[in-house]
Amino acid sequence: MQSLQKIFPKYSIALGALFIMTVTYLLLKGGTVEVDALRVEYRELVQAVYATGYVEADAVANLSAEYSGTVSFIGAREGEMVETGQTILSFESPRPEFAVREARAALREQDAAMKDAELDFSRKENLFREGAVSRQDFDRAEKARVQAAELQRQKAFRLKMVEDDLKKLTVRAPFKGVLTLQDVKKGDYVSSGALVATVVDTSGYAVVVEIDELDVPRVRPGQNAAVVFDAYPERRFSASVSRVVPMTDRVTKTSKIYLVADMPKGAVQAGMTATANIIFNVKHRSLLVRKGSVFREGTDSYIWKIDEGRLKKQPIRTGASDLTYVEVLEGLKEGDLVASVPEDRFREGMVANASASPKS
Repeated sequence: MQSLQKIFPKYSIALGALFIMTVTYLLLKGGTVEVDALRVEYRELVQAVYATGYVEADAVANLSAEYSGTVSFIGAREGEMVETGQTILSFESPRPEFAVREARAALREQDAAMKDAELDFSRKENLFREGAVSRQDFDRAEKARVQAAELQRQKAFRLKMVEDDLKKLTVRAPFKGVLTLQDVKKGDYVSSGALVATVVDTSGYAVVVEIDELDVPRVRPGQNAAVVFDAYPERRFSASVSRVVPMTDRVTKTSKIYLVADMPKGAVQAGMTATANIIFNVKHRSLLVRKGSVFREGTDSYIWKIDEGRLKKQPIRTGASDLTYVEVLEGLKEGDLVASVPEDRFREGMVANASASPKS
């Protein structure tokens, strides 16, 4: 028993030393953290309004059948180029054709009546001069001639009207463009008012986007913009604001903006999806950090700064921002190293093994 009492203190001292060494190692290891860091620097801050929309042709004509009828002629098909005035479709319809025949017959009948009235007036005029007929007979002949002439004009006008209606059985291109809709075939019956063709002028396009009502005061005609089309995600097209529609949709709370983009001919088509950044302010020299580096506690903003190799919870005052960066007005200077992403495991005073990127 005595020998155990002599030996035990020695083991206690050794175990205590081992415990202290282990705790010290764990504390040191736990106080070191790997940090992906970025350097704070001055650069240009571009503020822009983000918007989504689509491509719209400058001129689009939706052509409808004005009479019900059967398709008798196909002059152009979907996807083909058409010239101004070119026949796209023709219909056969009995109603306007009958009206023209009826009007022509009525005019011929009235032409004959006019000739009779002219002859009667001429005869009565001569007889009146010779005193063979009364003034009353002469006046009646003159009145009949005037009435016949008026009826002749009316029936001629009526014929022109129904002939114009007959022309409506032919659908023509109002301008040069591409036929983007035309899916009827010869022999198809088409009802009055049905959409039968769409012609799109491919010589000019606009990009139509919608912005939130809160951004409306920031946008005005002439501002520059950058446009990206889903069909060309790697390309950026320069553009400018051409029109701002002064109305906000009561449901979506958005307003429509028209952009004119510098697009190569044939690069886009009507209906393509587009996104735009409309630039409303440029600050040529601002001290910037990434938005993702900043975190908030209450109403205050902070960033994890790497100061002499250790983490420091640095309060900052922020200013303007864009989609990626935020301006730092107080709390940092150019060249400071900061954590790119704040992490829950970060603690004040931790040793930071920072791998710094040359640019933020």
